[in-house]
Amino acid sequence: MPEKWSGIEEVAVYLDVTKDTIRNWIKKTDIPAHKIGRQWKFKLSEIDEWVRSGKSAID
Repeated sequence: MPEKWSGIEEVAVYLDVTKDTIRNWIKKTDIPAHKIGRQWKFKLSEIDEWVRSGKSAID
């Protein structure tokens, strides 16, 4: 079964951060986000890999 897409709000809850933090990460980091229409969508498996890689740390 394919993995479902998650929105900003769901990813914010998943990572225990605010929606504004997710939006800042989209602008300032290489968070794995995909723009579908006017909305940003995420795969939680890609988010997990991004966090494990250490790329989520902002200098």
